[in-house]
Amino acid sequence: MTKLIITIIRHGESVDNTVPIWAGWKDAQLSESGKLQAQALGLSLSSTRFKAIYASPLLRASQTADAVHFAQLEPKPPLIKNTNLREQHFGIAEGHTYVLTPAPEGADLEAEYYNKKLFPVSLDRKAKFPEGESLEDVAVRVQEAIKEVVVPHLLEGQDGTHIAIVSHGLCIKEILAALNLLDPGHVRDPKELGSFTSGLVNTGWTQVVLTAKACVATTFMCYRF
Repeated sequence: MTKLIITIIRHGESVDNTVPIWAGWKDAQLSESGKLQAQALGLSLSSTRFKAIYASPLLRASQTADAVHFAQLEPKPPLIKNTNLREQHFGIAEGHTYVLTPAPEGADLEAEYYNKKLFPVSLDRKAKFPEGESLEDVAVRVQEAIKEVVVPHLLEGQDGTHIAIVSHGLCIKEILAALNLLDPGHVRDPKELGSFTSGLVNTGWTQVVLTAKACVATTFMCYRF
């Protein structure tokens, strides 16, 4: 059966990662530490022959993908930006401090929180800030990303093809869930994938191996550079 290897990478540390704010589509660049992380990541993957590198166009992911692409041997693979690989959009909460304690059930979020520039986390996958996305929305968007960046390589039928995807923490969790949806025998609930992704550090990566008939998560590894 045709095998496709996917290395899924979280971006390097951004300037917004150093402060406790909602930073979904807020387009912060890599911090100085993040640039060093990305450079080290690129060097560590320089001998890995990617057929293509796909990345979120947000700066922190784009700059990380640039570093990976720069370190690839000639002829270098194409580097393709895909908006469906962006992080969850947090709407009016973007750039504001997050509150780690969820709001009590029945709370008037606008009066008690938003008007005071307080934006609490939520455990509800359907919850979203005004003008933002829920995790369910991200899951739908990621399904499109899978069709655009993964399925075409499976259909090519070239065994051993290896691609890279550079994205964001929450989006990566949904990507893993979407890949597992291709195989009814594997984990289907994104919440059950938390143990694989909750510790994915900046420039950490995880690898998934697919066949034409099934999605098999063979390794979930976290690396720091």
